[in-house]
Amino acid sequence: MKFLRPFKKLCVGVFLFPALCSAAFAQKAGSPIPRQEKLLNGLKVLIWNDPSAAKVSVRIRFHAGSAFDPQGKEGAMNMLADSLFPTSEVREFYRDDLAGSLDVITNYDYIQINATASNDQFLTLLESLSAAITNPTIDKESTAPMKALELGKIASSMKDAAYVADTAAASRLFGTFPYGRPRLGTAESVQKIDFADLIDLKQRFLTADNATVAISGNIDGNLAYRAATRYLGGWLKSDKRVPSTFRQPDAPKAGMPIFDSPVPNTSEFRFAVRGTARGEKDYYASAVLARILDRRLKQAEGGKAFVRYEANVLPGSLLFGISDWYLGKIKRDGDKIDLPMTDGYVKKIFEVAVKPEEFDTAKRELAISLAQAPGSDLWLDTETYKLVSAAADAEAAQAVSLADAQRVLERLQKEPVAQVLVFSEAAAATAN
Repeated sequence: MKFLRPFKKLCVGVFLFPALCSAAFAQKAGSPIPRQEKLLNGLKVLIWNDPSAAKVSVRIRFHAGSAFDPQGKEGAMNMLADSLFPTSEVREFYRDDLAGSLDVITNYDYIQINATASNDQFLTLLESLSAAITNPTIDKESTAPMKALELGKIASSMKDAAYVADTAAASRLFGTFPYGRPRLGTAESVQKIDFADLIDLKQRFLTADNATVAISGNIDGNLAYRAATRYLGGWLKSDKRVPSTFRQPDAPKAGMPIFDSPVPNTSEFRFAVRGTARGEKDYYASAVLARILDRRLKQAEGGKAFVRYEANVLPGSLLFGISDWYLGKIKRDGDKIDLPMTDGYVKKIFEVAVKPEEFDTAKRELAISLAQAPGSDLWLDTETYKLVSAAADAEAAQAVSLADAQRVLERLQKEPVAQVLVFSEAAAATAN
């Protein structure tokens, strides 16, 4: 394989984060504070020396995601991310040859490569990643099979009633604003993407000055810095300005549109409100509140319900979902559907004040979740979301109060609500 040929030869708990307040360039072994460097091409490099690590980890984050899909060509950034490591043989190389793993995450705000290898394969790991991100193969011949792969993913997702409901709710809430457009795109939008679009997006966003690299493991910090300089120092900067703002979306329309479900005998009800952005002061209060509302909704509706808080560079959303909502009780008569009232139902979710015991439980769960997340992700978030500092963000998580959560709840009560229903009656029985 062309890609393989050249390479054949701390989880930090949220309540431990006050140590971050004394950030410094020099990084001691085992410290949660990384060594921080910036190469001449603008690339930011974070290095952790963790003597207890069994593997070395390299995380490369590009600070632009699907929000930057061209209008009418939704799915382009996701397709670009998938084109970096286009074959199963590449992933097998990381697994078999490097005793590690490879994963690529794409959301509205960023593309992130997570790769690991045994500590003694660090240089090979970094060299392979450098080849993939600085010189990916993007041409007419490689784009055609990649497009077919993306269309297959979309076709599979559209068979899932929950996915259809989630995307319909996002569209209802945000309209044509980037967060209202499907990250995977649609069959129609992906068909319009050609290799020239991918090259343009690569030159604008997959550049050294729009990325941060986080390296951690049982490695020498000086060696890691020299390796980053050698393999990534020649990575080009962008010569095009990246737009940083979008026009705010209009308020969602009233009413509840009904979409046919791809699965017989299903009912997926969604309602959503706009929430805080990742960089806002109420981010962690919203995260705690989302856990409280999730528990309330599950208690009311059983296990077939959820609340999902999605924070982005710009204000995100709280999405409420119920599967099998009034299933068997919704009646269709020709083009008309007899539905239960939903306005009072939505208000009921928000009307109960936050109780101390549910706040304490939710905040404790959030702290555990943060402690289990890779410490490097917080530092990467600092760059993506322009946070004041990793230390300040960690302190904000610790400082969230019940009053903060109640204030966010009261604000959500005033937000316009977007509602959708994805519904299909049971298939008619056929005689034998």
